[in-house]
Amino acid sequence: MINSVNMEPVVQWTPNSVSIQGKSVILFSASLFYFRIPRELWRERLSQVKAYGYNCIDVYFPWNYHELREGEWDFSGQRNVEEFLEAARDEGLWVIARPGPYICSEWDGGALPAYLLAKDDMKIRQNDPAFLKQVSRWFDQIMPLLSRFQLGIDGTIIAVQLDNELDFFDCKDPQGYMAAMRDMSLAAGVTVPLIACAGQGGLIEATGLTEGVVPTCNFYPNDRDPIFEQKVHSFRSTLAGMGYPLLVTETNRSHYLLRRLLSAGAKLLGPYLQVSGTDFGFTNATNNWGRPLAFMTSDYDFGGMISPEGIVRGEAYEGRLLTRVIGTYGESIAQAEAVIESDWELADEPTQVFGPQELKLHDGGSLLFVTNGENAAKRIQLRYRNNEASAALNPLSLSSGRSIIIPVDLPLERWGIEGKIVFAGAELFHAETNEQKTVLLFHQDAESEIVLELEGCTIDKKLQAEVVLDQDRLHLKLKPTEQEDAQVFITLTDGRQLILVQTTLLKALYMRQYTFEGGLVIEQPAASPLEGEPVIGQQWQLAQFDPAISMVADENAGAIVRMKGAIDYLEKVGIYRGFAWYEGHVAMTKQRNSQGLLIRQGSDIVSLYADGEYAGTAVPAGSSWYIPFASPKSVSAITAKAEIWGHSNFDDARLPGLRLHSLKGLQGIAAVLRAVDITQNWRVHRLQDRSFEQQWAEPFDDSLWPMAGFGGWMSPDNPVREVYRRTHTTDADANRFIVHLDGFQGKAVWFVNGRVAGELHAYDPFLDITSLVKPGEQLQLTVLLEHPLGARTGKVNVYEAVDADSWTISGAEEGLLIHAQSHRDAAVTVQLPLSLNSGDAAWLYGTIANSQNGRGWRVRVDGQSLKMTVFHNETIVSRLWLKGGTQRPVLTGGDASSIYLPGPWFGDDGAEISILLEAVDRQEQGQLKALQFIAL
Repeated sequence: MINSVNMEPVVQWTPNSVSIQGKSVILFSASLFYFRIPRELWRERLSQVKAYGYNCIDVYFPWNYHELREGEWDFSGQRNVEEFLEAARDEGLWVIARPGPYICSEWDGGALPAYLLAKDDMKIRQNDPAFLKQVSRWFDQIMPLLSRFQLGIDGTIIAVQLDNELDFFDCKDPQGYMAAMRDMSLAAGVTVPLIACAGQGGLIEATGLTEGVVPTCNFYPNDRDPIFEQKVHSFRSTLAGMGYPLLVTETNRSHYLLRRLLSAGAKLLGPYLQVSGTDFGFTNATNNWGRPLAFMTSDYDFGGMISPEGIVRGEAYEGRLLTRVIGTYGESIAQAEAVIESDWELADEPTQVFGPQELKLHDGGSLLFVTNGENAAKRIQLRYRNNEASAALNPLSLSSGRSIIIPVDLPLERWGIEGKIVFAGAELFHAETNEQKTVLLFHQDAESEIVLELEGCTIDKKLQAEVVLDQDRLHLKLKPTEQEDAQVFITLTDGRQLILVQTTLLKALYMRQYTFEGGLVIEQPAASPLEGEPVIGQQWQLAQFDPAISMVADENAGAIVRMKGAIDYLEKVGIYRGFAWYEGHVAMTKQRNSQGLLIRQGSDIVSLYADGEYAGTAVPAGSSWYIPFASPKSVSAITAKAEIWGHSNFDDARLPGLRLHSLKGLQGIAAVLRAVDITQNWRVHRLQDRSFEQQWAEPFDDSLWPMAGFGGWMSPDNPVREVYRRTHTTDADANRFIVHLDGFQGKAVWFVNGRVAGELHAYDPFLDITSLVKPGEQLQLTVLLEHPLGARTGKVNVYEAVDADSWTISGAEEGLLIHAQSHRDAAVTVQLPLSLNSGDAAWLYGTIANSQNGRGWRVRVDGQSLKMTVFHNETIVSRLWLKGGTQRPVLTGGDASSIYLPGPWFGDDGAEISILLEAVDRQEQGQLKALQFIAL
């Protein structure tokens, strides 16, 4: 049905409620990303989300997934947004659409197309006309689709999010930026609410408090933070003052935490990545989850309730139980008001018990939330504040590491019964009613006490229960066992029957349904296939090739050759993802040997070959890196294989490669003539709190200053502030000069011959001073050094080198598969384990049959010091860097040593698996010991 202009908005809210088409609801939203799940499994995943109680999904729409090159759009096949939104609609799930333009999501560049980074006039994520012009091109593609699939038109979209956690980014004008995107969205026909989420609580920084844009919150706490609810109440109160409910667009996946958020009044609960997935192709990101650099794994799995393969995990049953509790109270809990200062309290002071938190139900009564912060069962007492006598009447058992929701003063009229639950020491999680009877289902493993007010009732039957009738008040003690539920059958004055059932937690978790005829229908969770043994052996073929030659040098399809001559970043020459090869030449003015190779501003993975011989692999993170040779040698031809693992999905100023606008590839490679250690014999002057004087950077009589090693003067100051000076005569044959503070902690401002050269810090300890140096001259070096007392200042090296030039740059993405196919005829049969010498590369081939039930395989990889790019037919399904060596970065985000082969991508004849193997450690061989195939 199409909305008319006279109809009420399909989504409305008050400070205490969210209403969808006139009905108040608690939104339970699971992240489910179509771009990380095989298209053939979209409907299965959506069905799983719905089956375990969720009524909504949130989904990003990555700009760079649909525009691989500027102006080349793709919404077909795996990228078919319409098909996905139709499937969500058919499953009856609401959708929160998140089209960016920036999405974060540990996705390549946060979904910003890499071609944007090559535009010198572009200020990304700013109220910048050049950037907004590009955003409008993306919105012109995606917003009409989202508009058509809004609830009430042709779909179930209930909100559209603009950008993502803008408060983590230094946006100069968030109000102007948000207003521009708001206007684009409205012009495209979006009528559902526009939202913007704060990642670190900066509501102004995230939204600009822009009119027509609703602020939401993302919370990622320690689940057992004892005062977490205080923080949530603070944000809820602030948003209520603006007329909005608390909408939690992202949080952790445990329903333990979601219960705590619910208790503080959240109306949208959006656990991030409840449905895990896989980053297929070259879509991984880099970010600051390591030291600080991290590479995101292809396996994208934070332990949510549905695994990347579609395996239902235990947390799914927790989700179904919690949503059943919410469904039991219906609109009354959806419109409930969180109480900041409850009159209920703990009668004593048990350790690590949080609460009680109170929700006042709209139709009367309250829910108390009590959370056990320890992995040990507890027995506590609850009382109404300052009422000592009531404490003994309200005992409560807390299971280990759980949060429980109990009703107090709850009217039973909602189920057609005159009376109320005064107090329940168990969680009411389900109710069934018909003309003859009402059944209330509770769960609690320990004995519980339930107090009811019912006039004129009679007790018909009791099992595992004690009942005391005191006038119109019933005191029940219920203690179920694994074999038998506790039950009390009560006949009411109108002849109807009330049945109270208390079952165990496990039965409540695994209850599929309740019927009056059969009672609780229990389903046992299936055993995870990942716990089984490998089920097949496999024959493999191996083809080695020369790793110092570009893999696209002899190929046409899939190859990109953009330039010859000067070197530049890959995005500047139209290479946005995958592998690239820089091939250059070093021209020495004299016959001199090189000590090693210096990478300038390299990213992400750079493997160097000097005259065809492997020199080493580095992960410079956008900085420079020195790779020494085992012994000096002459160098002529240089090849650098650069792999873009992924553009940073987050902006972090500590490393050049972690800036959101950072570019990939290289700015140069130089053959180092001299690596000079100048750590010793510096003149030093203690500054304390005095200002730096410019004369100290220029020719100056410092003979009365003490002489010490760099950073070696013992100082009582904290922080330490000192000036260091010394001279250094450069190599006359060099044309590139770089300073390196190896092992440095602090900040160092460098001056060369009186001019500022730049600043060094611990995360980026290289400084190019070439522009201030005349080869062969004596330099006056001055350093303003600041560091915490006791911090290391490391060694000072100067690299004097000759730049390589005459560059050819080539690159390939999935076109690498052409290279694999061209070498297959030369492959020889091999058995695992196998080894590759340092720097070597090879293709490993195999034909794999699907698993017996057609769901594919999880492949466990055992090996070391190998980098692997895995093709399943024509699709990259995994990129691995096995443990070992000194250059391997932190890999995080999922399983770093396994591969998912999706069942639907196998044909009748199986699937072709092609694996690019690269041995990337100078000190040890790359080894592939075993591939274990486990049926899903």
